[in-house]
Amino acid sequence: MNGSMQEVAALLKNLSALELSHAVDVAVFPGMLYLERAVSAVPAIAVGAQDCAVSAGFGAMTGETSATQLKDAGCRMVLVGHSERRELQGESDEVVASKFVAAQTAGLIPVLCVGETLQQREQGRAIETVTEQVEAVVRVAGIDAFANAVLAYEPVWAIGTGLTASPEQAQQVHEALRGVIACHSAVVAQELRILYGGSVKAENADELFAQKDIDGGLVGGASLDADEFGAICRAAGN
Repeated sequence: MNGSMQEVAALLKNLSALELSHAVDVAVFPGMLYLERAVSAVPAIAVGAQDCAVSAGFGAMTGETSATQLKDAGCRMVLVGHSERRELQGESDEVVASKFVAAQTAGLIPVLCVGETLQQREQGRAIETVTEQVEAVVRVAGIDAFANAVLAYEPVWAIGTGLTASPEQAQQVHEALRGVIACHSAVVAQELRILYGGSVKAENADELFAQKDIDGGLVGGASLDADEFGAICRAAGN
């Protein structure tokens, strides 16, 4: 929930001027008000929404935006299950699974966010927590649905705090997540992109992206600075 019209316009202008590697897929997820502006301003970059309704189509759901409407506005992707939605809006694993299905029904690529709190990590339940969050979606959508989805690991304790999981900590969870998928389908697990999201910055991107099972980043605050974001994209290209 960042940016005024003027600030977003300036950011999009700076993003459109970036020289991005064709080897790296880049997407931005602006606030709902700015989706169409982003679609027209950065045609070389995919645009996604930060959330969608549990129902894919139209209906009496005041205040919600459906995946069909997002698709109509030019979106290609949508975040589902972001930790802030889970915490602030109380979204359960079941609600997240419904949004995942709604996104794919409308032709969007869902970016499924999973992650543990600091308490869960200190209790030794980090892997258990993210495993259940993934399995809840597999039960509803089926494993083949992940062939057209992205998974993002975001340790809740490292979002907006300046704290970052060490490359080794992040890799451990990413490897476990790929293993969860592999238990259902080795082919889907091999092709699945798993992103790391937890205070990703230009200064730590190279080391994070060098890990075997980290395929990219889900960038938060650093994406509000086009130069910083561009540096992270270049790190992904390396």
